[in-house]
Formats: sequence, structure tokens, C-alpha cells
Amino acid sequence: MDKHGFTLLTERDMAEVGGTARLWQHKITGAQLLSVVNADENKCFGVSFRTPPTDSTGVAHILEHSVLCGSDKYPVKEPFVELLKGSLQTFLNAFTFPDKTCYPVASANLRDFYNLIDVYIDAVFHPRISEDIFRQEGWHVEAENADGPWTYKGVVYNEMKGVYSSPDSVLAEQSQQALFPDTLYSLDSGGNPERIPDLTYQAFHDFHSRYYHPSNARFFFWGDDPEDERLRLLDAALAGYTARPADSAVPLQPRRDVPRQIEVPYAAAEGEQRALFTVNWLLGERGDVGQALLMEMLEHILEGLPGSPLRKALIGSGLGEDTTGCGLETDLRQMYYSTGLKGVAPDDVQQAELLIFDTLARLAEEGIDPAAVEAAVNSVEFAYRENNSGRFPRGLAAMIQALSTWLYDGDPLAPLAWEGPLTAIKERLAKGEKVFEEAIRQWFLNNEHRATVVLLPDAGLGKVREEAESARLADVQAEAGPERRAALVEETLRLQEAQTAPDSPEALATIPALGLGDLPRRNAAIPRAESRLPEVCLSHELPTRGIAYANLLLPLKGLPERLVPLLPLFARSLTELGTARRDFTELGAYMAAKTGGVGADTLLGTTRGERRTFSYLSLAGKAVYDKIPDLFGIFHEILLEPLRDPAVARERLRQMLLEGKARLEHGLQAAGHTAVGTRLRAHFTGAGALAERTGGVSYLASIRGLLEQLETQPEALLADLEELRTLVMSASGAVFDCTAEAGGLALAQDRARALLAELPSNGPERTDHETGPMRDLPMAEAFLAPAQINYVGKAANIYDQGYVYHGSASVILRYLRMGYLWEQVRVRGGAYGAFCMLDRLGGTLVCASYRDPNVDQTLAAYDGMADFLRGFKPDKAQLTQAIVGAVGDLDSYLLPDAKGAQSLARWLTGDTDEIRQRMREEILGTTERHFSEFADVLAEAARQGAVCVLGGPKTKEAAEAHGWAAQNLL
Repeated sequence: MDKHGFTLLTERDMAEVGGTARLWQHKITGAQLLSVVNADENKCFGVSFRTPPTDSTGVAHILEHSVLCGSDKYPVKEPFVELLKGSLQTFLNAFTFPDKTCYPVASANLRDFYNLIDVYIDAVFHPRISEDIFRQEGWHVEAENADGPWTYKGVVYNEMKGVYSSPDSVLAEQSQQALFPDTLYSLDSGGNPERIPDLTYQAFHDFHSRYYHPSNARFFFWGDDPEDERLRLLDAALAGYTARPADSAVPLQPRRDVPRQIEVPYAAAEGEQRALFTVNWLLGERGDVGQALLMEMLEHILEGLPGSPLRKALIGSGLGEDTTGCGLETDLRQMYYSTGLKGVAPDDVQQAELLIFDTLARLAEEGIDPAAVEAAVNSVEFAYRENNSGRFPRGLAAMIQALSTWLYDGDPLAPLAWEGPLTAIKERLAKGEKVFEEAIRQWFLNNEHRATVVLLPDAGLGKVREEAESARLADVQAEAGPERRAALVEETLRLQEAQTAPDSPEALATIPALGLGDLPRRNAAIPRAESRLPEVCLSHELPTRGIAYANLLLPLKGLPERLVPLLPLFARSLTELGTARRDFTELGAYMAAKTGGVGADTLLGTTRGERRTFSYLSLAGKAVYDKIPDLFGIFHEILLEPLRDPAVARERLRQMLLEGKARLEHGLQAAGHTAVGTRLRAHFTGAGALAERTGGVSYLASIRGLLEQLETQPEALLADLEELRTLVMSASGAVFDCTAEAGGLALAQDRARALLAELPSNGPERTDHETGPMRDLPMAEAFLAPAQINYVGKAANIYDQGYVYHGSASVILRYLRMGYLWEQVRVRGGAYGAFCMLDRLGGTLVCASYRDPNVDQTLAAYDGMADFLRGFKPDKAQLTQAIVGAVGDLDSYLLPDAKGAQSLARWLTGDTDEIRQRMREEILGTTERHFSEFADVLAEAARQGAVCVLGGPKTKEAAEAHGWAAQNLL
């Protein structure tokens, strides 16, 4: 069948995608289109290219950034940003993989969806990739005067300096490269900061010409939009192109029969002695979908749970603090598996490596526990059937799956058609075949194509990198004659002028935009019914595909201060310590076999109006309806049948604390903007203080103290945990929340009523004090880490200043985030990103940057927001754009479980439908006057605000210059 210039190659009705999938080929260019038609209102589009790099200059990554900086049809500086400012998009981004570059968009609004597609198609095929764009997004020498000092700048350059400051990221990259020494996977497509300045503009431009062509493109559609229009739209976009050989095939890595070992340094803090290592195996091709599914299950068996045999052996050995490695990697042409340890002494690496092989050999020889197999099969099957991609649209998850074979000229529908391979594996297991034992022998024990990668701490590496960068710049400056120096100064000034020059009204008018008339005037309601069990019961009747999402909240208010840092450990212990009935291995396998997951965590927040802090222990789980009794049986067991063996508890708690410390140390450094934001919020609200004490920098000190206490006073720590359990285990004040269809709700409520009846009805006496902010924190502080970049934050509570929330604030702050801060901090400053966010309930306004080469310049940008607003007079188009974007945030697309969780949050905070409707009307009614009036609020925030910065040498310099309180993070 032919239609709109396309020929139908394949058509298949697929229950897995909830509709019909068709593979089309464009008759003239050969471009392929995978078109999935189903009832998903969250429509998705993507165009992807094979982009094999030939070096580690990051050309594919820099190009991914650059093509979104203006095109022939949309000649503005950054169409991408203009869309972010004023679209109802549910997803808008781009990805660089080791062998491909993807440009996906999504929206639940049809007109908006077409607008996004039009801009993205013109961006990739007709970009204005000038030298200035290359310099801004990639790299350039910043030479403001001929005699220096000169610096390297560029968004990708600084992004990758941040990546190379993370030991875990370096280990992952080195593990991949070690397994693929003869192919493009031995290169860093993201860009090695030491190699990025080798990239020339000509090579950058040639890369686009070579690979960004329809003959090398794979188009994807998903959702409820009309397929005929998909074909017509693409055929029009490809008019004028002819077929051209792509020459972009991804070769196979030849198999080797001699294992490799590689040692690599990582930038560590002074005195750091801990190493990280992985053992990595090259597996089969991703095109074998059945094998890929089997390996997913094997990954779950080996390391998917705290008690999984390989994970348990590594953690239980005491040789390291936490496991590392990506596990099963399926995004490349050949799959691979990676596992190892972090926080291990260099001399113990060989012993830990032998432990991995001994454990695998024992499993292959003695067999795998049938309970572990059942847990793995159920967990993988549950995940596929639920298809819960979180905030990532389901369609885009399907696109990435399809590309795992399609990119290598395989069948794109094969990875989506998982029912057949799943049934085949279950049939083999039913016949008694040792499926997973044989896989261990084939792919791990008898597979000599493997590599061991060891990262060794080097406290001097950061300084070496700085000196190397300075020396390279000095050489550039020394070799440049007067004419070249003058030219570099001129280039720098021209780039700065281009970055600050506003787009013309004519250019901005080309960006397709929605009007206020396209926006819904009423908020979409989330169903919520309230009843009593006799405790409060909230239910949300939504289409959940036969899955119940249950959440039991037990109040934490009034806990003794000394017990607060124990909350994360206590929450984890509920599902990872074991019970009187089952040890933690058996408990984990049982939960995985019977449910889609069970977890416990703290739930913190602030009520609207009074701004009081609430805190709960949240015990959440999900299960298909016929397993609801099992789910609540698990709830009962972990709440009311605790482990009573102190020796077993002590050892398991030690393992959990070490894991938690390792994860926190990595997380605080890798996501420094989050750490900075958490620290700043602690100044101003009780919920912020609790979040800091249970997950921020303060908690890192606490967890180190808990490890010491466990060694010196284990009985005291166990007694504190038991006291915390006694205080929490009470039905008084509990809330039960469930999202499901009507039948599932009834079943869950019956079980919840029975469970609550077994909990003590009146808990022990507690103090009724209100949790307050951490008033003793320094108003300006710095956390020093072995990093090449910084995370710069500033915050104030504008409600404490007297501001009363108005919906216009959401419009204004969004415009500042995507306009002023984007230009000042990202475009001109070279940071990867920046944001400003207002806690609408608590009043804290936080600004923070991500992978930022600057400190003072960024703080000055935050303080300049008030002056910007005073001089900003939005025209009608700008005002409409800002309002549309704010409504898009308000109406973010949510899957059913997320809708239920959001409804629960609104109930807890007192954020009623009436209040939210008033906020919507205030957003829609925002005027120029609101912008100018908000300037005074920001000026006072700048004057009163607290500062927190996390980073490397520049953070240290700023702290010393300004007299900030400073301490080492690690």
C-alpha cells in the first residue's frame, strides 16, 4: 500500500502497544517511519539519526545542542527555548547516545504537537549552525583582551567537565570503552574535555552534512493523532531530498579470547584511598530479543534485590561499600553486562573479582533458587505489562526500545512484541530447563571477552587537569601573533554581542504558538473519594490496567530530634532488613514474586496557609488485583513481625549504612544543584529542614556518625531504632490512599481496614512541637569537592518578606527561568543549566545552576533579576507565551498512579480544587503590571537571601574572597 509518498512495509496489531504498528518507507529518500496508532492522548514524535563518532571531541553531542539554536524557517537564537517558554509540551529534549542522536517531542494538545514537530524537523534538516553557535554550545577561547587571561568556555565543554568529575560516570565510560576497543564504542560521543578543543568548526559542519539526511533518518510517531496526517506532514518535509548512501553502519566488535584489565585514575579528595572497579562482559547482539529478555531476568536474579546472590555476596564480603556498574546494557548493537564494587581498597580488587566468579560458578553448578527465578520472571513481566515510564512518555520509551534493533537495520517491532519471547521463556522454565544457569555459563564463565576496569584515587588529578588546561591556553596565546590575538578578541566580543542581542519581533513571530483561547479554562479534576476505615481513606478511581497502587501513611510528627536522622535507615530496614518470618533475601524474593514492588520512605511537606510541617512514613506497594491479599500480608509482616536477632540486624544495618553513605556521597556530588537546593530550603521551612537532615549534606555527617555508633555502641543504635518503631507503629492519625479501578479499590480497602485494626490504636506519648527551619546554618557557605565545575545557589523565603502568592508568580518565574537566567547563566556564562523555583506552599524561592564554570557571575545574575523585571515590558506575544508555558506546567501529563499521588499530596497540603482554580485564573489574567510589581519581591530576596555553593577550585576561591563558611564535602 502506498500513501503520501510512503510504501507500507509491515503492519501488525499489537496488544503490547495498545494498537496498530505500521512500518513505512519513503519512496524517494528511503527514510523509514514507525507509526504506532493507539488511544494514548500523550502524542509522541521523534527523529533519530545514526551518528557514529570517529573521535572523542564530542561532535555528535555538540551538534545535538547546536541544531536547536535556530533554523531556516525559524531564524531565532533558540527555537528550543522559545518552545519551552510557551508550549503545552509534555516532553521536549534531545539525546546523544554512543551511536545515535534522537530528537523527541510529546504533547497531549494536537495543535501544539504539530507545532513542535514542525520546529524540530526544520531544526535537524535546516539548522543555522554558524561558527558562533558552535563556539557557544561546543567550545571557544574566551579572550576579552589580547593579553589575557584567556579561558575555555562552552556549554558542552562545561557539561562534560562535570561528567568527568564524577567517578561513577568515568567508570561507566571506561567500562564501555574497554569492552569495545575496536569500534566507535571505544570513543566518548559526549566528548572528553581534553579532546573537545580539538574539534574544528569544519569537522562539526561536515558531521551534520554527512549524517543529518533523510536517508539516515528514522521517524517515529505514537498516539491518537491521525496517521494520514503523519504521512502527509513527513512527505512535505522531505520534499526536495533524494536518496543518498548513509555510510553510518555500526560495526560489530570482534570477539576476543583474552581478558583485559585497565587502571584509570579519578579525581579524589585529599586522603581518599578507596577505589572502584567493574568486571564487564560482552554479550550477544541486541537483535536477539528473546535473549535480551532472558538477560533482563538474569540481571534481576543476580543483583535486582538486596538479597540477590551476586549483590549479597559483594556487599556481605565487607570488601566495599556498594555495588557499581550499569548491570545489563541494551542500548548498543551488542549488549554487555557490568558489575563491581565501589569503596574498595585497591589491594582488595582482585579478591572481589574472584568473589564475583566464585559466586557465578556456584550458581551455575548448584542451581538458582526457584524463588529467585519466580521473583525475576514476575518482576520483569509486571514491568512490561504495567508499562509505567513515569514522567517519560510511554511513546518515547517505545521509540528507544524500537531503536535498539531498528538502528542496526533490524525489525523495530521485535523489541515491542515481548509477549512471544516472554511466553517462550516461561514454557522453557516450566519444562525444567536450567535456562539461567546455562546463560551464566555461556555469557559469564565461558566468555573470555571481558574487561576489568579499576579506578584508582588520585588527589592530584584535579590540579593536573587545571594546569594542563592553563598550559594549553598559554600555548595558544603564545603561538598567536598580534593579528590572531586581535581576531580572538573580536570573536569573543562578537559572540557576546550575538548572545545579548534580542531576536527581532519578525523572527520571533515565526515560532508557532498557541493563544490563550487554546488553553482550557478549568483545571482537570482528579477523582478522589474520602471515607473512614475508621482512619482516613482516600481513593482515586482511575484506569490502572488491573493494578492497585496502595499507600499507607503513618504520622511522624513530634519525634524526638535525635531520632530524625534514623528515619531513612528505618524506612529501608522495613523492606531490606528481614522479618521474624523471613530473612531479607527471602523477603525480597517474596515481595518481587507477589507484587510490582514495595517500598518505604519519608513523605514531607508544608500545609497551605498556616505553613505547618507534616511528615509521614509512607509504606507503598503495587499489585495486580488477585495479589492484593499478598501485598497486605507483606505490609503486615514488615510492620508487625520485625526481626528480633540483634546480631543479624547489626550486620545488615552496617551494610545498609555503607551503601547509603556511598550513594549519598555520589549523589551529592553528581547532582550538586539538588544538594544546594535542599540545603537552602532548610533555612526557611520545617519540611526543608527535615529533607536536609534526612537526605542532604547534614545527613551525610549523620550517616557517618551512625556507622561509628554501630561499631562502638550497637545496642544503643538498635534501641533507638526500636523506639522509633514503637513511636511510628500506630493507627492513630494514619492515612490510607489507593489508586485503582472500582473493584481494586474495594479489595484494597477491605485489606487496609483489617491491617489498621491490628496496629496499636493509640501510640506512645510524643512531644507536639512544630518542626522548624535550621536557623543556625550559615547564610553563606561553600562545600568543596574534587570537581571541575560548580553548583551555585541562592534562596530566600518571600512569604516571610510579606509576599502573598498570586498565580502570576508562576508565569514570571517561568519566564525568568527560560529567558533571563537561560541567557545569563547558560548562554553567556557557559553553565549547562539554571533554574529558579518557588515552593508555592512554603514560600521559599530557590535559584541554582548546574555544571557551572562560574560562581560570582552566576550570583550576580540571580541578584539582577529584579532590575531585569523593572526594565522588562512584555508585549502581547511574550505575555501569552509565558502564560501558555505556565499552564503547561500546571497541566503536566500524568499516568494514573502519578495522578493518585498528586491528589494525595493536594489533600495533605490543603491545596483544594477551588484554590487551584483561582491560581489558574490568576495565571490566565497575568499582566505587565504583575511583572514590574514582582521586581520589588526579587530585590528583597536578593538582599536577604542565603547562598550555598558546591564545587571545585572556583568555589574555594569565592569562599575565601567573601568569607563564606567552607568545608570539604567528601
